[in-house]
Amino acid sequence: MKFKKVVVLMGGPSSEAEVSRRTGNAIVEALQSKGYNVEGVELNPSTLAEDIKRSGCDIVFNGVHGKYGEDGYIAAVMEMLEMPYTSCGVLSSAVTMDKVATKHVLRSCGLSTPKSSFYNRDTWQDSYAEDILKEYGLPVVIKAASQGSSIGVEIVEKAEDIKAAVARCFEYDKDILVEEFIEGRELSIPVYGNAVKKTWPIIEITTTTGRYDYESKYTVGQSFHTIPAPLAPEVTEEINKLCIETCKATNCRGVVRVDVMLKDDKIPYVLEINTVPGMTNTSLVPDSAAHDGVDFPELCEMILNMAVEE
Repeated sequence: MKFKKVVVLMGGPSSEAEVSRRTGNAIVEALQSKGYNVEGVELNPSTLAEDIKRSGCDIVFNGVHGKYGEDGYIAAVMEMLEMPYTSCGVLSSAVTMDKVATKHVLRSCGLSTPKSSFYNRDTWQDSYAEDILKEYGLPVVIKAASQGSSIGVEIVEKAEDIKAAVARCFEYDKDILVEEFIEGRELSIPVYGNAVKKTWPIIEITTTTGRYDYESKYTVGQSFHTIPAPLAPEVTEEINKLCIETCKATNCRGVVRVDVMLKDDKIPYVLEINTVPGMTNTSLVPDSAAHDGVDFPELCEMILNMAVEE
């Protein structure tokens, strides 16, 4: 369906603001090419409700990564305004943005995810570094609970570096996740749909640096996407099922992306769910959708229509 006016929210004060602006501007151009009346709006959390009312729009496309965009804030404001919006609902967004909460949900549903522990900044003691080393060995992954785009993620390979890595992650969030390092193939799976969920082709990610970090994600030529990932049919089926069940457990809607590590080419582990996946020229979801015959403007239009489907 066509809308009178679409507002694309982007930017804001989060650590992922610059990536969000790239996403937002790409969405604006794509929807304009489909004939939509579109306005890109820089997120100001304190005036969001007034900005949306003033815009005269009848739907909001959420292109804000990280804080405010993926933690349920924008969803909550849109719900109060009774304004249709893309991305997941309030609770789903809040849970999937918080890596600790996500782990609790995945574990309670019996879904495959790496072993992990949680620590709080206020109760952290340096002696816990030794506990981490004994429990997980090296390398070990340490993550801030509520960041994205590989911000606030440390892969620690030396015992003496654990305390410093923990301190850096605590700069981003009061809670951190310590996670088992899974050696294997890095995969990403776009899941789309509301009541009925489907997957686009599995993406395998390789990089020139050996690490899929912030720089390799957003620097052209540093990461490579193989679509579809060369996997045995039964492994592909198992991964797709795991990702769909993950999205059902966290009540996701629209288009999301599930990141998975595949150990020994047969055991998949869910790392996290991205409810506002990147939509830039190096992003994963547009690449996978295009392989299935869905070009970028059509993808953006699909996301809009899924927002009002229910």
